[in-house]
Amino acid sequence: MDFLPVFLNIKSQSCLVVGGGDVATRKSRTLLQAGAKVHVLAPECNESMQKMVEQGKVVYHPEKFTSAKLDGYKLVIAATDDMEVNELVSTEAKKRNMPVNVVDAPDLCSFILPSIIDRSPVMVAVSSGGSSPVLARLLRTRMETLIPASYGRLAALVGSFRDAVKQRFDNTNDRRKFWEKVLEGPVTEMMFAGQDEAARGALEQAINNGADMVEKRGEVYLVGAGPGDPDLLTFRALRLLQQADVIVYDRLVSQPVLDLARRDADMIYVGKKKSDHTLPQEEINQLLVRLAKEGKRVLRLKGGDPFVFGRGGEEIDTLMDEGVLFQVVPGITAASGCAAYAGIPLTHRDHAQSVVFATGHLQDNSIDLNWKALAQPNQTVVFYMGLTGLSIICEQLVENGMSANTPIALIQRGTTPEQVVMHGTLETMPDMFNSSHIKPPTLIIVGDVVRLHEKLSWFKPEKI
Repeated sequence: MDFLPVFLNIKSQSCLVVGGGDVATRKSRTLLQAGAKVHVLAPECNESMQKMVEQGKVVYHPEKFTSAKLDGYKLVIAATDDMEVNELVSTEAKKRNMPVNVVDAPDLCSFILPSIIDRSPVMVAVSSGGSSPVLARLLRTRMETLIPASYGRLAALVGSFRDAVKQRFDNTNDRRKFWEKVLEGPVTEMMFAGQDEAARGALEQAINNGADMVEKRGEVYLVGAGPGDPDLLTFRALRLLQQADVIVYDRLVSQPVLDLARRDADMIYVGKKKSDHTLPQEEINQLLVRLAKEGKRVLRLKGGDPFVFGRGGEEIDTLMDEGVLFQVVPGITAASGCAAYAGIPLTHRDHAQSVVFATGHLQDNSIDLNWKALAQPNQTVVFYMGLTGLSIICEQLVENGMSANTPIALIQRGTTPEQVVMHGTLETMPDMFNSSHIKPPTLIIVGDVVRLHEKLSWFKPEKI
């Protein structure tokens, strides 16, 4: 171990930064985040530093460094582009046993500044001992995805109950077991889901009941899987995928997303397509209830966003009636994901000032929509599940006022390597589609913004 990892309390302490350039500015901001009173010493400073001075965030001393300038400070950081000055700062600080950091010079440092993951009061520091700051930053980026932002709130909650737990459990080992059981259970997920009061109540109950009485409760995670590209998953979706005991997924969830699930999780397919439902919706609702009541962590994975034509509302309605814990994790809906990957902005100052989502799902060979409202000028209309009724959509939009020359695009398997974009007009698209190989899942976008596809198209996957 080249350096002893230490977290230093510098709140309200005067700290000195020698230098007035970009690096000195970044180091000053880090010290400010830790609550320090920052003084900057340099003959001149850049515009960013000057703004902090004007805002009263730092105290500026327009002087050259001398050893006497170290008096009264808790620590010092040397961040000049003059190595002689940096070496002098290091030598004089060490004479005074003052912590000193010299940027990009580990040999001159008595402490180094790591890459920081700030989940205050939880702090995680990643360091390469000064040998490769870029590597440390890359590791920090990886870890950011594994440590939810809500850990700070969770730590604060736990801290507020430490004394109560000490009174409840005399033995240190019993306290450790209690906290392990609680923090691996529903209290943590309640905090992550923003249910702070419920988490506090559950923790109070756990303390009263004792460690052996902590209830094993199942939970349902209603998660949006996005339009297909696994890189579009949210951090929370990825974390829950990797901890769920059971994955209940539908037809629109891509295989690369499923591949991110915990390897030993049970996988249950409940997909639906036209006239072919693996399970009716009511049976899916009851399946989620049953699995959760068995104490399992159930991840209900839906393509796109669960609240945009995903029947997520119906499922959580049942969960609430049955008293099952749940949380909802939004996903990138197909409209925004597929449109973005096709180079079709859903709104644009010159083409569309509003956007409408509609379902093109056929019911008794008809599509019951407010066609007048959809056929408005300067508006983009996105149809989900509309491929079977494409000719009806085109016909009705024209009959209700849209020009037959209005652009329309079909986006098959958007955001994935199998993405195909076909564009035409309301007049030409039905025949184009009939002679094509376009299949579901396909999104339909109607509006003037489709004209931008040829210019703005950027995602062009190689077809294997």
